[in-house]
Amino acid sequence: MSVEIGAKAPDFKLPASSGQEVQLSDFKGKNVVLYFYPKDMTPGCTTQACDFRDMHEKFENQNTVILGVSPDPISRHDKFIEKHGLPFLLLADEENKAAELYGVWKMKKNFGKEYMGIERSTFIIDREGHIAKEYRKVKVKDHVQEALEYIKENLS
Repeated sequence: MSVEIGAKAPDFKLPASSGQEVQLSDFKGKNVVLYFYPKDMTPGCTTQACDFRDMHEKFENQNTVILGVSPDPISRHDKFIEKHGLPFLLLADEENKAAELYGVWKMKKNFGKEYMGIERSTFIIDREGHIAKEYRKVKVKDHVQEALEYIKENLS
């Protein structure tokens, strides 16, 4: 499955680090940065989460919510949030339902081993709940700044 620019963002409901279940459609009226990442506490994922943390206020100023999604359980998300002071919600997609809806649950290769995992990807969803922009196979360096610039130029 994959998503198309301009199409309605696939809705889902997942357990969140707030202790509640969060549904994507709950954020209608705000822009949403929905980013999928492989694993808490790994170098690339930590850098990306901390970049979002450091620019969180700038996203808020653009009426934008950040949601991070990985297959990690809430208990691991809680440790990740606490360790790095993350001010946004992390969602636990342990069965990869949201990842499959967005087409980011992929066959990956590492050191010759093949396995299923998250392809680092970011989706920007507009206030009406449509996919405005997608970034696939994200390289962490400068990505958060690029996403913020897109929102400022196109969705503010």
